[in-house]
Amino acid sequence: MAESGRAVIETSKGEIEIEFLPDKAPGHVKNFLDLAQKGFYDGTTFHRVIPGFMVQGGCPNTREDGSSQGPPGTGGPGYNIDAEFNDTPHKRGVVSMARAGDPNSAGSQFFICVADAAFLDRQYSAFGRVVRGMEVADAIVGMKRDAADNPNERVEMKVKVIAAGA
Repeated sequence: MAESGRAVIETSKGEIEIEFLPDKAPGHVKNFLDLAQKGFYDGTTFHRVIPGFMVQGGCPNTREDGSSQGPPGTGGPGYNIDAEFNDTPHKRGVVSMARAGDPNSAGSQFFICVADAAFLDRQYSAFGRVVRGMEVADAIVGMKRDAADNPNERVEMKVKVIAAGA
């Protein structure tokens, strides 16, 4: 079953492998996998990095191909998905969906916690966890950044869906 698979985020800093939590957030897992299989994430960047907190990516406005519809951090797939708040604590390595003020405003942007962030618990939809490559997320979050938390260097991603247990 694809929804219980894994994905690998390939970057210039290395690979991050994610194991999904379909029992906690089935709609978010399906959405991420669908977008990944369509190549939606390929060429997007980790556009927001906050040391001691998280790295965020998945905004189509970070592509360099001219398809941007606005500033980094404001784009999505053209639709929103409903929140699936659950009891997964936002600990180091948890993958969760970014959103605007409306709890049902998630689309494609996601973040990886590089430190525990209990203040996000039951307010953001956790849908996966890093099983390999946290040192890559640590390298990304440690990059020099501007006042808006945008890394000075582009770290593009390519997301591959892999089979469970692969």
